[in-house]
Amino acid sequence: QVQLVESGGGSVQAGGSLRLSCALSGYTYRPFCMGWFRQAPGKEREGVATIDSGDSTRYVDSVKGRFTISKDNAKNTLYLQMNSLKPEDTAMYYCAADYIYCSMNPRHMHYWGQGTQVTVSS
Repeated sequence: QVQLVESGGGSVQAGGSLRLSCALSGYTYRPFCMGWFRQAPGKEREGVATIDSGDSTRYVDSVKGRFTISKDNAKNTLYLQMNSLKPEDTAMYYCAADYIYCSMNPRHMHYWGQGTQVTVSS
């Protein structure tokens, strides 16, 4: 059973940086795709960034040039480096994984972590 545990969230002022981590465990075969999603209060969960087994990445337009997704297979860890944070980035951030799809649509991702809160103040 794939398990995902996020860490690294917190409170930061606008313009600041945070790095989120997601520890992967419990798998037999490494997932094809891993990604970061976020959900702000009163809003639907949205895809932020994904990375597949070939290291191809995809980003939502609102974070391009500010966020970077990466992974360290030796450490079984997924990262999201977030720079130039804005108040609109405030949300619960979730790590997700899937063996079939690599989609920004959260409905296509099968495994989820519990989330880590990111709060950006102006």
